[in-house]
Amino acid sequence: MDGRGFGLNIGQLLKTPVGRNPEQVVHDGDGGVQTYRDLHAGIDRLAAGLTRLGLGVGSTVAVLDWDTPRYLQLFFAVPMIGATLHTVNIRLSPEQILYTINHAEDYAILCHEDFLPVLLPLLPRVTRAAKLILLTDREGAVVPEGFQGELSALMAAEGPGFSYPDLPEETRATLFYTTGTTGDPKGVSYSHRQLVLHTLAVTADLGTVPGKGGIKRDDVYMPITPLFHVHGWGFPYLATFLGLKQVYPGRYEPSRLLALIAQHEVTFSHCVPTILAMLLAAPEAAGADLSRWKVLIGGSALPEGLALQARAKGIDIHAAYGMSETCPFVTHADMVASQSSEEIGIRTATGRPAAMVEVRVVDLEMRDVAHDGRTTGEVIARAPWLTHGYLRNAAGTAELWAGGWMHTGDVGHMAPDGTLRITDRLKDVIKSGGEWVSSLALESIASTVPGVREVAAVGVPDARWGERPVLVAVVEGEVEPAIRARLMAAVTAGDLPKWAVPERICRVGAIPKTSVGKLDKKRIRAMLASGEIG
Repeated sequence: MDGRGFGLNIGQLLKTPVGRNPEQVVHDGDGGVQTYRDLHAGIDRLAAGLTRLGLGVGSTVAVLDWDTPRYLQLFFAVPMIGATLHTVNIRLSPEQILYTINHAEDYAILCHEDFLPVLLPLLPRVTRAAKLILLTDREGAVVPEGFQGELSALMAAEGPGFSYPDLPEETRATLFYTTGTTGDPKGVSYSHRQLVLHTLAVTADLGTVPGKGGIKRDDVYMPITPLFHVHGWGFPYLATFLGLKQVYPGRYEPSRLLALIAQHEVTFSHCVPTILAMLLAAPEAAGADLSRWKVLIGGSALPEGLALQARAKGIDIHAAYGMSETCPFVTHADMVASQSSEEIGIRTATGRPAAMVEVRVVDLEMRDVAHDGRTTGEVIARAPWLTHGYLRNAAGTAELWAGGWMHTGDVGHMAPDGTLRITDRLKDVIKSGGEWVSSLALESIASTVPGVREVAAVGVPDARWGERPVLVAVVEGEVEPAIRARLMAAVTAGDLPKWAVPERICRVGAIPKTSVGKLDKKRIRAMLASGEIG
């Protein structure tokens, strides 16, 4: 390629830290460690091995794995040979996994031995004759019949160095599938250009936060968002680009995660609210020093009660916002204001747009609503890295990009200073007596009551009002009177209308979650309707 047309390429994110900090290290959850120099050499051998199997430009490579340094290497090696990395959501149902493999038309499937019981029964129905490669973390693993071999053995057969092809920056780099309340999973893809721009913009945004906030060159990074979920929210690319010490935990077990945070002095992570709640509820958390830990919460709104629990442990916690279709970074809470104020609302706010992101809140005619911190509408966005559409789904793409802006499906309001706050998903809004009730507001208020471990608010049909809100909660002790008192206090303070207070508070042992750890409100409504929750 003529150097004058030199385009953006994922490989450029890798070369900078290798050149300036080759002795920096990447750890796994089992005590393994490698330098960035080793990481780079492993990526070269991976690229050579995959190319020898006939994979390259136009191929799609599926991966089913835990969060490991090996997965990080695949984040680079697969796109850098011109192939597409399909990060398979291992928490989907077997039928959904089969659908995504067939819809993606995967040329190869790299599967950890732990997931063979899911994959092997599906293989007779995989429509493309994919090359199969085993992933394992132990010696002596048996390679199943029909597999090309085990990945580390294939890598070991390759020599040092690899000559990567020059790729147009619009070459598709990654693909994964997002699930909704109805229909088949939808394929979301990103090009080299989009991923590089996302990495640079988030680096510029979080890297320039003064003081202790944001992410800095001396941070120690550990993801607690599965790497199959929107590229681990893009942070593995960012952490590698910055040359950070990295820790990949493997399985998400509370004691294991807390031990790794202590052992490696982890300072930056990201996760959904349910994962952080699980960590804070673990017995090991009581004696853990988490005062150096910065955590971004996304995937779902950050409840005020959870934020207060985190602050009590010294965690520098902030909400962030995005979705599968946005790569995912869109906004985050104000990390400068939170350094001089303990107002918890600063940390739980959806926040302000990141660099190069435009956000609007609009009515049904796509007219901007008043920026008064009260008037709600749908949140729409634009940025250079948002997905161009769903794979082979013209109708879904047209709906997503109606009017030239991405429709998030979220409802929120904008303050005069430009701070966004999401109040609900369009599909989860509770409409009672012609008025909207914010399920997120109900959840946030109830979460501040001691003894409430998890809470979800949903609407159920009501003959008189159309819908009425119901709270479903995992609690310790008899806390229903305290929840009602806290809700009424919010009414008295003017933070909640009286008619929004639920008549029913249902106690449950566990709240259903989606495959990425969000509250599964569709399932909750079905359980309430069937009487499974009463």
